[in-house]
Amino acid sequence: MGSRASPDALVSAARAGDQRALARLVSLIEDDSPLLRDVIRIVTPMTGNAHVVGLTGAPGVGKSTVTAALVRSYRARGHRVGVLAVDPSSPFSGGALLGDRVRMQEHATDDGVFIRSMASRGHLGGLASATPQAVRILDAAGFDVVLVETVGVGQAEVEIASTADTALVVVAPGLGDSIQAAKAGILEIADIFVVNKSDRPGAHDVTRDLRNMLALVSYDPGDWKPPIVGATATSGEGIPELAAAVDSHRSWLAESGQLRSRRQARARREISGIAIGELQRRADGLAGAARIDELAERVAASKLDPYAAADELIAASHQTS
Repeated sequence: MGSRASPDALVSAARAGDQRALARLVSLIEDDSPLLRDVIRIVTPMTGNAHVVGLTGAPGVGKSTVTAALVRSYRARGHRVGVLAVDPSSPFSGGALLGDRVRMQEHATDDGVFIRSMASRGHLGGLASATPQAVRILDAAGFDVVLVETVGVGQAEVEIASTADTALVVVAPGLGDSIQAAKAGILEIADIFVVNKSDRPGAHDVTRDLRNMLALVSYDPGDWKPPIVGATATSGEGIPELAAAVDSHRSWLAESGQLRSRRQARARREISGIAIGELQRRADGLAGAARIDELAERVAASKLDPYAAADELIAASHQTS
């Protein structure tokens, strides 16, 4: 396929199983390509079928190993699996810290698996805005399951995990801060807890701590209560149970109506993010920057309040659009 293939041709090739075309479509997202709007317009009617599973947790808990084990489990069931390993904090090369295929070598030659590392490259909103588009493309390409793995725990990871239908929080024994890190906000988005490395000393203590924290949460009848699944991903122990828990959550989402409401909430955040990003791009332009400098001078001189200045900037952005 030529280097200037049209969005329609790229999408058609990706849906036919062309991994290079699929990789190029994801690159359009990372590069914030002018073609991206056309691509997303084309693929959107083809989406809504993939189940999106987010994995997050503190560094060292074995998220990549759990991800690889889940890929193996889903492939054994005949599912096509997409993996997005996302890194909000790679400041050096502009690319993700880990290459596309480093973490899951065993799946690198499997046509039923697509693995991609993504980095924010400094774009406003970073992966919080880029990830939904990449998921959308993998969904349209016919993947049954899309696994979104983050590198750490923090606000960016919470936002990325919230792009998932089912969010897994991975913890492990021997990391004194793993539960504390989870308390920092990850608990709020967890649908399933995975105690990885459960063959190690202290695993029962981690499970007990999680149970104690969950006991403090008030659940209404019919609510989903996050299960705690013990696993040793290196050996595959507990992975069938984890996949079954994901299946159960997927069924609950469909039956309770939560799948629709969650996706609608995600779409709302996505629309807001795109709109804010567009305003920022206009403000960062030469005319916008000059206008901000002028407004800032007036605000600093107490001649204009900042809310009125923001209103003027927004009005100016509409005039130049």
